[in-house]
Amino acid sequence: MNVLITGAKGFVGKNLVCALKNVRDGKDRSRGDLQIGTIWEYDLDAPESVLEEGCAGADFVFHLAGVNRPKDRSEFMSGNLGFSERVLALLRQHGNRCPVLLSSSAQASLLGRFAGSDYGKSKLAAEEEFFRYAAETGAEVLVYRFPNLFGKWCRPGYNSAVATFCHNIARDLPITVSDPSVELELVYIDDLVDEMFAALRGEACRCDFDGLTPVLKPDGRYCCVPVSHRATLGEIVELLRTFRAQPETLLLPRIPDGSFAKKLYSAYLSDLPEERVCFPLRMNCDARGSFTELLKTADSGQISVNISKPGITKGEHWHNSKWEFFIVVSGHGLIQERKIGTDEILNFEVCGDRIEAVHMLPGWTHNIINLSETEDLVTVMWANERFDPEHPDTFREPVLEKGND
Repeated sequence: MNVLITGAKGFVGKNLVCALKNVRDGKDRSRGDLQIGTIWEYDLDAPESVLEEGCAGADFVFHLAGVNRPKDRSEFMSGNLGFSERVLALLRQHGNRCPVLLSSSAQASLLGRFAGSDYGKSKLAAEEEFFRYAAETGAEVLVYRFPNLFGKWCRPGYNSAVATFCHNIARDLPITVSDPSVELELVYIDDLVDEMFAALRGEACRCDFDGLTPVLKPDGRYCCVPVSHRATLGEIVELLRTFRAQPETLLLPRIPDGSFAKKLYSAYLSDLPEERVCFPLRMNCDARGSFTELLKTADSGQISVNISKPGITKGEHWHNSKWEFFIVVSGHGLIQERKIGTDEILNFEVCGDRIEAVHMLPGWTHNIINLSETEDLVTVMWANERFDPEHPDTFREPVLEKGND
């Protein structure tokens, strides 16, 4: 399938182009048997021949180009309606009746806060031009009224408030939130790209609109991304500030699969400044080696790394309810566990050449011994709960009583 994309260097265009190239080049095999051939990328700096060739040879057109922040209001109509007319005229000229997708906006509804929007009026005019084109030629048109979009490569101060918040909070710059209770409908860029691939396969999600709310209908006049999220400005800012604090707290917030929080975290990280990409961790060092907390979670404990110098024994304690995994990733060691009140001892010889996880059992005192005379022993440790100095649930007791070692 050959594809033309207008606005190929914009936020949506760049994400779509990269996704299409990954399929074309065999890097992404998750899109089924979809075959991508030529990709014409048209933007302001592209020669006119790209648009001409694309309109002549495309099997599908993604019309994403538009104007949303012009210097003069008159540019809304010329950039949104005028350029749409030009693309459709070229398709007519070449007799190409392939499907055409239009990137429109919720502002085209001209409802509520969008009433009187010059941008919305120009988008609505482009929509109607597309529908007329479909009626005249029989070509399929797919008109998407996108709400607020967010994700990687979204331009702060231009594409969306979310991108601006991500950018500023990551850099400790001020943000302005006049009303934290204002709720936004938000579509994540990867969900949008998934829907565009569905459109390529002839499986676009059709809908009509009840005001600004899409109502799914197989024969709907419009199309929509079936996955969206609603969040208030206050909730968005609170989440972003939690992400910003993570290098200091080490605490990851809850980010369930498919959640808005997970997608927002990815968007936040995609615009992280260089000086925050790498951050130091506090190493607790002594003559035996070091212990460093790596990551804490809201409800699944924490991960740490322990380094033991040659010949050193660490641990020699037990827990009532806490349990751990010890995973030796480098070196050669011995893990021992003894059930409290008994002589029952478990021995596990471990090494970085054969990585395995060993349970530290509740009610069993345990240690870890570096058996090497020259090499450090590096152990990744997971505990089912975060360390609480007020309630450490840790009690000193050697695995081997004196005289039994």
